[in-house]
Amino acid sequence: MLFRKRISKACQYCANGVQTGEAQVICKKKGLVSGDSACRKFRYDPLKRVPPRRKAVDFSKYDSQDFSL
Repeated sequence: MLFRKRISKACQYCANGVQTGEAQVICKKKGLVSGDSACRKFRYDPLKRVPPRRKAVDFSKYDSQDFSL
């Protein structure tokens, strides 16, 4: 979930870090670190978290009669 009470600490979600690529973050406190690491200065920034994509709805189980009035 996007707004859970307990967020796992990761530098890719930290307000002190800037994402450089998929796996690396430049931290104001520690320098260049991996995105899944964290330190004591971790501060969660909800705008940096990208929610997972929703699954596409499978319409194959419906026929045209289900969509008519």
